[in-house]
Amino acid sequence: MFPVHRPRRLRKNETIRRMVRETSLSPDDFIYPLFVTFGKSVRKEISSMPGCFQESVDKIVKHAKEVYSLGIPSVMLFGIPEHKDEIGSNAYDEHGVVQNAINAIKDAVPELVVITDVCMCEYTSHGHCGIIKDGDVQNDPTLELLSKEAVSHAKAGADMVAPSDMMDGRVEAIRFALDEEGFSEIPIMSYAAKYASAFYGPFREAAESTPQFGDRRSYQMDPANRREALKEVALDIEEGADIVMVKPALAYLDIISDVRDAFDVPVAAYNVSGEYSLVKAAGRLGWIDEKRVMMEILTSIKRAGADVILTYFAKEAAKILNK
Repeated sequence: MFPVHRPRRLRKNETIRRMVRETSLSPDDFIYPLFVTFGKSVRKEISSMPGCFQESVDKIVKHAKEVYSLGIPSVMLFGIPEHKDEIGSNAYDEHGVVQNAINAIKDAVPELVVITDVCMCEYTSHGHCGIIKDGDVQNDPTLELLSKEAVSHAKAGADMVAPSDMMDGRVEAIRFALDEEGFSEIPIMSYAAKYASAFYGPFREAAESTPQFGDRRSYQMDPANRREALKEVALDIEEGADIVMVKPALAYLDIISDVRDAFDVPVAAYNVSGEYSLVKAAGRLGWIDEKRVMMEILTSIKRAGADVILTYFAKEAAKILNK
């Protein structure tokens, strides 16, 4: 009798659907971004990112404990310094906000993996990711500063560093600097295919890193390019990257899939601020089922091939998955 093949048989109820489900999420898949700022007892909600905060070190430690209690294994730290200058000197200050936060978190929650964003944009007065000369970011001089920043994070106790600047050769420079300082065991998660995306808008508020002139299209990737992403990833792996990242995630699922198919290394994907804020805004207006959309987005990123997902949804998703 027609039809012989009835796919609906395996969709009959939730238990059967769960048995044959091809892609599953776990709190182990998530990295939760945190924004650490100067001062004490500071917990300032980011207006464009409901549920996310700029927090001083004392508050970050409490937050880190909550994250770990939910089964999320890792956090990514971004810093907002009290003072900025042309060369982002607070980025590699041994007493900088990120360095202090690393130390405090590792003391309080030693099992939590602390990853640090390695970039200059939060620390420079001009908001760009490196040294400026004649209105342009200078690639090679910036590598020295990024290396100093990565080493300072490792000395403070970071478990992993994640360069996000998109300077050519930065993975090799950071790997060499870490090895020279005795940190050969510290992995590098490179922002390997980072696109010049409009989805970063809310993050610029969160990290106070909006460029004061121009934009970042001379160093971040053109959103129209697909093959170039594989070249960028290949170069970072050759230079010593242990994990490679695609950023953003949702609008670049094809890139995540391409990278997963082409390379046998762990692949991370960053479910960025704009992707988060769109869901939050529509949810508040009652236009979508926010929790279902959140889980569908995270599942799509995992299904595309990501092993690890950086997401501001991590805590909310973990609570659902832990039920």
